[in-house]
Amino acid sequence: MPAILEARQLVKHYGAVKAVDGVSFQVSEGSCLGLLGPNGAGKTTTVEIIEGITPATSGEVLYRGAPAGLRFREEAGIQFQKTALQEFLTVRECLALFHSLYTRRASLDEVIEVCALEKLLDRDNRKLSGGQQQRLLLAIALVNDPAVLFLDEPTTGLDPQARRNFWELIRAVKARNKTVILTTHYMEEAYFLCDTIAIMDHGRIIAEGSPEKLLKEHFEDVIVEVPRSDFHLDRAGVPFQVLEGREEQVEISTANVEGTLRYLMEAHVPLQRIRIRPRNLEDLFLELTGRELRA
Repeated sequence: MPAILEARQLVKHYGAVKAVDGVSFQVSEGSCLGLLGPNGAGKTTTVEIIEGITPATSGEVLYRGAPAGLRFREEAGIQFQKTALQEFLTVRECLALFHSLYTRRASLDEVIEVCALEKLLDRDNRKLSGGQQQRLLLAIALVNDPAVLFLDEPTTGLDPQARRNFWELIRAVKARNKTVILTTHYMEEAYFLCDTIAIMDHGRIIAEGSPEKLLKEHFEDVIVEVPRSDFHLDRAGVPFQVLEGREEQVEISTANVEGTLRYLMEAHVPLQRIRIRPRNLEDLFLELTGRELRA
């Protein structure tokens, strides 16, 4: 697929701080790119440069092969993480207001249907639940029938059911050949929605590719999870790698599951509560960016 959007050597300085340090990538038309990274990695600044909100110190953004300009602004939709809507307006009135601001417009009936807002049109926007609010903000981002849609951590704070429902909405939007650029801290969300992910740290992209490709490149093992209360072995003497894991469990990295389970049985470690899982994006994220807390 051809690239609809391209970032070339983006750099952004804030005084002595280099927030973005030579970021380059392409986004294919009709695909979803996920930008992942710890706090302070530079992903939000990168997206704001591409959106045209923040000027770059150097570098360029291309849209359909030309420098991003008026056409890009007309054909881009943005769902910010937080948006202040006019008070006392109903959902219908919010949509009509934003719809009137554009010369390029989508059918409001179609936007309402895609975002499942039919039953909420006469409700005051202040009285929406978190999931309903995000559906309205997504609809507002779609009123100009964008070719490229930016989603900035769109499911932060939603309960699991609302998050899953929102994922299905995004997949429905993408099925209409929309290109999506997503920033998120939810690894499961990135795996479910993204064709390509780019992991950033310290202003640079440190890994890029499909989730499956990156996992295959970085891992050849699986994880055996053992409740910490059941694991009484001397870590220095076991024939497998014991990882940090979480507070309540020990994680064992192994390419030989049968041999590992046999060893645990012989060491009288109960197997009833053991869990075996493949490597996932959270493992990759922590492997590449570390486990320390970022400010």
